[in-house]
Amino acid sequence: MTFVTILILGLFIIPFWKIFSKAGFSPLLAIPMAIPIVNLILLFYLAFTEWPALKGRQ
Repeated sequence: MTFVTILILGLFIIPFWKIFSKAGFSPLLAIPMAIPIVNLILLFYLAFTEWPALKGRQ
């Protein structure tokens, strides 16, 4: 991998790392976000599942 590829992947994974951790999921779920198709599945999962961080609110 070139340095540019690693940089782009890092810039892509870091925001998802924060989003997953703030939502109450394992931040390690950000790593598969760099894989095509898997990232779409995880994005839909994140959008439509109940977030552990919000349980008990409302």
